[in-house]
Amino acid sequence: EVQVVESGGGLVQAGGSLRLSCAISDFTFAGSTIGWFRQAPGKDREGISCISSSDGAIYYADSVKGRFTISSDSAKKMVYLQMDSLKPEDTAVYYCAAEEYAGSYFCLVSEEYEYWGQGTQVTVSS
Repeated sequence: EVQVVESGGGLVQAGGSLRLSCAISDFTFAGSTIGWFRQAPGKDREGISCISSSDGAIYYADSVKGRFTISSDSAKKMVYLQMDSLKPEDTAVYYCAAEEYAGSYFCLVSEEYEYWGQGTQVTVSS
């Protein structure tokens, strides 16, 4: 069945960069939607970026727009999140989510997705 695995998290100083990777197995990328979410302690899960495989449409939350870049490689079954100009406020567990079929929600909403990874910790120090 579908499996989603994130990697690439770690500790970085403010202003630095990280690239998160998401490997998705047993999954049909054509027509799918892939999203990145994050959750800080005591906070609700926040949708930060998503991409539609059908038309290539990309969306970003205002909190990361201009600093983060989402991309995908269907041949390698990988999705990436390049994070630049990181801030301490970006500290959170980051999750990759996947939906194989057309959903009923905007792609930055958690309810859009059926499959989720376990998360990878990103910590940004001052």
